[in-house]
Amino acid sequence: MNGAAKGAVVGGVFLAMLGGAGYGVYALVDGAGSGHGGGAGADRTVQSAKGGGPVTDEEAARTAKAFLAAWAAGHDREAAELTNNTQAAQSAVADYRAAAHVSKAVITPGAPTGATVPFTVAAEITYEGVTKPLAYSSRLTVVRGVTSGKALVDWQPSVIHPQLGKDEKLRAGAPAAPPVKAVDRNGEELTAEKYPSLGPVLDQLRQTYGAKAGGKGGAELWIEPAGQGAPRRTLLTLAEGEPSTLRTTLDATVQAAAEKAVARYPEASVVAVKPSSGHVLAVANHRKDGFNAAMEGARAPGSTMKIVTAAMLIDRGRAGADQPAQCTKEASWGGRSFHNLNHFDLPGDAPFATAFARSCNTAFIKRIDDVNDDAALAKEAREVFGIGLDWKTGVRSADGKVPEATGAGAAAEYIGQGQITMNPLNVASITATARTGVFRQPVLVDADLDGRPLAQAARAMKPSVTQQLVRMMRQTAANGTAAEVMSGVRGSDKGAKTGSAEVDGAGSPDSWFTGYSGDVAAAAMVEGGGHGGDAAGPIVAAVLNS
Repeated sequence: MNGAAKGAVVGGVFLAMLGGAGYGVYALVDGAGSGHGGGAGADRTVQSAKGGGPVTDEEAARTAKAFLAAWAAGHDREAAELTNNTQAAQSAVADYRAAAHVSKAVITPGAPTGATVPFTVAAEITYEGVTKPLAYSSRLTVVRGVTSGKALVDWQPSVIHPQLGKDEKLRAGAPAAPPVKAVDRNGEELTAEKYPSLGPVLDQLRQTYGAKAGGKGGAELWIEPAGQGAPRRTLLTLAEGEPSTLRTTLDATVQAAAEKAVARYPEASVVAVKPSSGHVLAVANHRKDGFNAAMEGARAPGSTMKIVTAAMLIDRGRAGADQPAQCTKEASWGGRSFHNLNHFDLPGDAPFATAFARSCNTAFIKRIDDVNDDAALAKEAREVFGIGLDWKTGVRSADGKVPEATGAGAAAEYIGQGQITMNPLNVASITATARTGVFRQPVLVDADLDGRPLAQAARAMKPSVTQQLVRMMRQTAANGTAAEVMSGVRGSDKGAKTGSAEVDGAGSPDSWFTGYSGDVAAAAMVEGGGHGGDAAGPIVAAVLNS
């Protein structure tokens, strides 16, 4: 080797760094992280002007080269001292070798863009005699040290691997849970490659049911999550385990339609359920953060909540589909003024069904005094629709919240604002309950597999309430606020409800829409998507048509 590529060989194991003007090969040895040096081709000094000012291109390139060389050599302390978080960086670089079992890596810097330097990693993971390649790209940013004035790598876990988040770690070894082969209700395999939204769901299914379903673990590289209960995310399979087959309630055809539908809108989520059984047919999200908002989200549901409010009013004899409703342009309650969209009103003899179909806020708020019970809406939501009970769907889910409220807070809750929180799973279940009159707790995995108890509502909906609610939802789909969207949904047995929810500080309301067709109910939410029919509506229509 020449002077620019001189290094040590220990046990035939190397880490290498390619870049710029030279090529350096550095030994990977136990205890290397506590020493300095290790390669004549690397410039490990960072010469930078003291004080403020932006980092220059030259400083960024020099600092990145020195850091990557130290990382490649396994010199964790030296690499850490070139960052603005020495403790976190040293631990991560040391773990790369010891805990992630990286036995070889070539790190190749790319052309800097200002203070940002991209690079590629071609690594090998070796565990219990098995070696597999791992290739990926990442990037780092160089910043000015606040106290030292030096150019330093702005430490983020994503420097080590782009999928690492805050407090997450790279690990290799035997998995905590054996693999599972998840299949839909008809036996078709469900994979994250084919159905990207199911990635988090499939990870949870493996964590919960891998051992129970009878699989055997192998070896793999994974991302260890920061929070307790969060599933590991597999990056590379080193040795195949023996997966068990886990049947879910999902339907591959409906799931495919849901995936395609949410992809049209940013920050969109949808869930479809089967009213006759509570089986979840599809779960899809299109979000930057990868969060399963479809089942775990908590946002104000807007006027989709009027399904529950209407059921409560009819249940207590305070409204009826054919009874007149006062739908004025504005209404006040608890010192706050509420109005309808574009300040519309309806004739004084307009029936409550029309107020529901047109989504008249004031017609609902004016009924609060007649009810004279601050807990009425919360009771109806819990006792009839199962909202707030402990749902055990088979994966993590939030069960909705309808707290008791008084004054202006109660008025806001009547129209789905205030302290009420829901997600598409909750709203799809509400629609399913309205359609059949019976709450059936949504499930994604049959409870018989693990014997988990399912939530039971205290009472079924009165038949007269069910009949009127279904009739009003059908009217909404036929000639109300959901008519345009639902006109394209096949079948004659269909109903819907639109919603939009104002969010503090947001320029546009969240778009909500829920509907049913035959024995399928679906609900969608698009954050900042506008009115219900604008974004969420087309998603639901596509799912119902599948």
